[in-house]
Amino acid sequence: MPSNDARTLLHTAVPTAAAGVVTVVVSAVVAGGKGAIGAAVGTLLVILFMGIGLSVLQRTARSMPHLFQSMGLMLYTAQLLLLFIFIAVFKNTTLFNPRAFAISLVVATLVWVAAQIRVHMKTKILYVEPDSSAGKKPGNKGSST
Repeated sequence: MPSNDARTLLHTAVPTAAAGVVTVVVSAVVAGGKGAIGAAVGTLLVILFMGIGLSVLQRTARSMPHLFQSMGLMLYTAQLLLLFIFIAVFKNTTLFNPRAFAISLVVATLVWVAAQIRVHMKTKILYVEPDSSAGKKPGNKGSST
């Protein structure tokens, strides 16, 4: 993974994990051990889904830049649908508190998106590739008359 991609992943996953720790603590206080487990599972799912999605999107940007925007929209839609499916599947579970699970999914998703926006606003992205050969200057390609 290139350093820019790893930096983006780091700067989005760390705030999401920190928000996850907060939701685990709050859920443990409010709903007990099952609340803490539900919040931890929700946070881990968001980090997993969004991290995989970010790496797929960055790979697409390098290999097929013409599909980048449509791939991004499709990817975020698919991620949100998968998260809603997880909420629906685990709605009546007894393994953990479903309310803490759902709230942690929403909180972690919002933190991930906000952190990703911040990273992309702060990142200096070259829009023009600098010329790799130092001494090469473009010649006059127009007509001489």
